[in-house]
Amino acid sequence: MPLPLLFALVLIGLFLLVLKQRKSGLVFFVPSMLTLLLISLPIVTQALINSTENKYKPFNAEHHTKLNYILVLGCQIKPNKYRPANAQLGACSLARLVEGLRIARKYPYAKLIVSGYGYGGATSSALMKKTALSLGLHNTRVLTNPKAKDTSQEAKLLAYKLVDAKVALVTSAAHMSRSIDLFNQQGIDVIPAPTDFYALNQQPLWLQFIPSPEAFLAVTAHQHELIGSLWIKLLRLYDPESI
Repeated sequence: MPLPLLFALVLIGLFLLVLKQRKSGLVFFVPSMLTLLLISLPIVTQALINSTENKYKPFNAEHHTKLNYILVLGCQIKPNKYRPANAQLGACSLARLVEGLRIARKYPYAKLIVSGYGYGGATSSALMKKTALSLGLHNTRVLTNPKAKDTSQEAKLLAYKLVDAKVALVTSAAHMSRSIDLFNQQGIDVIPAPTDFYALNQQPLWLQFIPSPEAFLAVTAHQHELIGSLWIKLLRLYDPESI
């Protein structure tokens, strides 16, 4: 999480300056503030995330004659029993579900699997299922995977069903590379269906030079995936079958 990390370094720098340790304080303060400024600019953040964001193209039904399953990975939820299911899904969950439903319309015999754990008496999988049903998908086409707490568990719990099947994997563009790696490790050959693109460079050029909270969100998401991928490699060095 670069934002709190950089703020912590800025505060350390300010504290040292207050203590009149000018040189040490500036060493912490100036680079941290410059980095904060740079990664808040959409044009800089998009350049940092481009390689991941554009690695996989959106799913094209013309390139795939058959699908058995459309797997939508869980994401953020906002449980509130007084709101409809769709209003309890976070932005990334909604983006993933909409893409899953788009693909499902093109493959009427494919099953939609909605996955993900939760809290507050709700799960990502249950909320996505309710939303899918409310939007017209038939109950017999929707399967849930509510026990998976992360992507590695999603892959392990679904391996028995998805091995040797034609599977479209729907998740955020930033999350796709790590997801494919984890599913491939379980013997599941998936077809990437990325969504939830940040596309910060699609806004007017002048806006790309104005600090934006969305730029912070984008760089945080991509750093999360980078660290997650490194963690997987470390675990596999210790035990190749661990994850």
